[in-house]
Amino acid sequence: MERVPGRRLGIWALVLLVTGGVLALGATGVTAVLFGDGYASRSIPSMSMDPTYRRGDTAYFALGTGKDIRRGDVALISAPTWVKEGDVLKRVVALGGDRISYKVGDPTLLLNGEPLVEPYLKDRNLPATAPFDVTVPEGRMFVMGDNRSNSLDSHLRISDHDGSLPVSAVRGRAVATPVGYLAAGATGLLGIVAFLVGGVLGVWALVVRRLAR
Repeated sequence: MERVPGRRLGIWALVLLVTGGVLALGATGVTAVLFGDGYASRSIPSMSMDPTYRRGDTAYFALGTGKDIRRGDVALISAPTWVKEGDVLKRVVALGGDRISYKVGDPTLLLNGEPLVEPYLKDRNLPATAPFDVTVPEGRMFVMGDNRSNSLDSHLRISDHDGSLPVSAVRGRAVATPVGYLAAGATGLLGIVAFLVGGVLGVWALVVRRLAR
């Protein structure tokens, strides 16, 4: 028999409280390292990238310059002439030297004279809302939203540098949720649960002791 009522409950409570605290703090530290060294996340504020990203979704980005950006990438871009505060999220459809064009009635955009296949579009019957024909200047890029009917992007800003933005404006490239972040989130959740259970057991241990008295 236990000499002190609730002693075993108290021990388990202490173990769970300490373990839960360590796990939660460790997960917070891992997340801080991930997002302080190479990754960033943003909440999507509009429907311009629907269906790839919907309003309220969280997108993750591998931070870096645009030197490795490729056609088809979704990029986080600093564009103060487009948006005074914050960044824009758009898909890169053409790079320096590419000719990108569209005529009303065309089923697709034309990239260097060839149809551009865009399976990510919200409406594949609407590759653009206005005609254009641009040869992208070197060191720049032509970007568009996946929801072409609701995206103020390069093809609607042709009067400004042919609608292009400098590749150097890229702040990051969209990636899948980092595995480390998922693991840290699961660990943090486990830590919180352990901490709460430990708290409940601690209260229960105190109740048992008082009743025994």
